[in-house]
Amino acid sequence: MNRLAGRVAIVFGGGRAASPEPPDADVAGIGHTTALTYARHGARVAVVDRDTGAAERTAADVRRAGGEALALGADVTDPDQVAAAVAGTVHEFGGIDVVHNNVGTTLLGGPEDITLDQWRGATAVNLDSVFVCCQQTLPHLLARGRGAIVTVSSLASIRWTGYPYPAYAAAKAGVNQLTRSLAVQYADRGIRVNAILAGLVDTPLVYRELAGDRTVDQVRAARDALSPTGRMGRAADVANAALFLASDESAYVNGCLLPVDGGMHARSC
Repeated sequence: MNRLAGRVAIVFGGGRAASPEPPDADVAGIGHTTALTYARHGARVAVVDRDTGAAERTAADVRRAGGEALALGADVTDPDQVAAAVAGTVHEFGGIDVVHNNVGTTLLGGPEDITLDQWRGATAVNLDSVFVCCQQTLPHLLARGRGAIVTVSSLASIRWTGYPYPAYAAAKAGVNQLTRSLAVQYADRGIRVNAILAGLVDTPLVYRELAGDRTVDQVRAARDALSPTGRMGRAADVANAALFLASDESAYVNGCLLPVDGGMHARSC
């Protein structure tokens, strides 16, 4: 239970909503669950979220579980705000060892449905944010002479998943290649960079952005049916993969795009 003992992890997009989404079930977000998982394995965790209250709720959950956490507010598409959050983390904890990029949003609609501004907005949140967070944290990882960057991408970056969101899929594909490029560029300086291709995972985003007018039960049944396992994944499935990639157990894993999808990537459309 001490796989990250002595490490400092900064989790971008780690906040928790004030009330469960969907309202009738306590569905955890990946960022929140990952922050708790890192803390349970010994890391001091800085939780960064655009909603400072959401960041503080996760930090409070970490503290209740016996961990050490700091809550910070920042829009991850704004370099100045990210720089301030990184500086706050370094001031409080003395450095950074693990960077977890978890911010993402979907946008339904093809080229006939969305505007260029909407396309650019989706790219900014899903791809630019990863660049900005890496840009602002890499100097601190390099100062340590080691570090791990873990980014949550999507299975949609490599195949059709049943949702018409090409802006999201294209941005996440960009995340994949950014991951590979940085992995090779910084490998000889002690930095590992990997991404998780999350499949159909039961998170608040599903009900907030993809449900449409369907009920919670209808959404769950449809997504469960799409998975080879017969059920969606859980936030903990992604968080546990992130823990592996952040820890020394994956010391020779670099530039990896790890599907966490119940095998959906291996099934043809």
